[in-house]
Order: sequence, then structure tokens, then C-alpha cells
Amino acid sequence: QVQLVESGGGLVQAGGSLRLSCAASGNIFSINRMGWYRQTPEKQRELVASITRDGSTSYADSVKGRFTISSNNAKDMVYLQMNSLRPEDTAVYYCSAERGTLPRRWGQGTQVIVSS
Repeated sequence: QVQLVESGGGLVQAGGSLRLSCAASGNIFSINRMGWYRQTPEKQRELVASITRDGSTSYADSVKGRFTISSNNAKDMVYLQMNSLRPEDTAVYYCSAERGTLPRRWGQGTQVIVSS
């Protein structure tokens, strides 16, 4: 099993920055890609950014140039550096671990609120 715990959310003014962290534990060697998703009451959960075990990254168009996803060498931490935040970035952010044919694992979520 894999457990994910997010941290780093909070309230920030537009134009500000936040750094989200996701700690993975358990059978982390089963993970081939980790990602950050976000969800609001009005929208379905959407992919924000992802990173593969070999370090390849991808981003939603809405965050390109503003957000950066990274991981540590041990591959048990994933970060999302969010700069130039906008009110529309307000959401609950979830960490996700993909494990091939095994069920995807989710963290509990962390709230990000960007005030205008």
C-alpha cells in the first residue's frame, strides 16, 4: 500500500506563492508517476502537474510558467511550487500516485485560497 500526506496549503494574496508538499510512504517503489490535482465545488478534479519516476514533467496549460513540480532523490516527496497565484487557482489540491495496474492512491487534500 501507499499512503500520501499533503501539506503546505493556506491563504495567500493574488500574485503570491505557496509550496505544497506530498509525503509518500509504504510501497513507494510501485509508484511510476505522481501528480497534483485540484478540485472546486464547481469543477471536476483536474490534473495540474505530474512527474514520472524518471523525472519527466507535464503541466496543465493554465499553470505553465507559474507552477513547478519536483521530487526528491528518494522519490518519497513531491512538491508543487506555485508562483504568481491567481484567484482561479483556489481549490483543494490533491496528491496522487499512479501505480500501473494497481489502484491510484490519493492524499486527503490541502486547501489553497487565493484572495484578490
